[in-house]
Amino acid sequence: LIYALHHPELFSSACPLSASTSPHSVGDVKGRLDRYQPQATKEISPDALQAFYERYGTLHLVETLPEDQLKSVRWYIDCGDDDFLYEGNSLLHIALRKRGIPHEYRVRDGAHNWTYWRQSLPEVLWFVSEAFHQH
Repeated sequence: LIYALHHPELFSSACPLSASTSPHSVGDVKGRLDRYQPQATKEISPDALQAFYERYGTLHLVETLPEDQLKSVRWYIDCGDDDFLYEGNSLLHIALRKRGIPHEYRVRDGAHNWTYWRQSLPEVLWFVSEAFHQH
């Protein structure tokens, strides 16, 4: 997801399944550092935290990247209703919709596991293959 946002010239389609969309704020960045690398929190400036958020915050990128850059990729987002990442995927859908960015958004019964993703693959492969038929 992040790579397609930063390098849309490399993608005809992007199909994140159960995507992580965080960090959702600078506070999320700091919270992760506090949890996983507490020493780093003391060494990183607030400006560096802000820069990280602006570079890797999926929702921030969708809200701020140029519209034509976002529209140059065909987006297909799929996340199960029991997936712990459902909220972020829902927020991503809402952010894309607010910007008028065409995309497909699917929510089915399922969790964050291979069973769910395997069931998604036929539709995802069809979606990707359709990009090759466009002129």
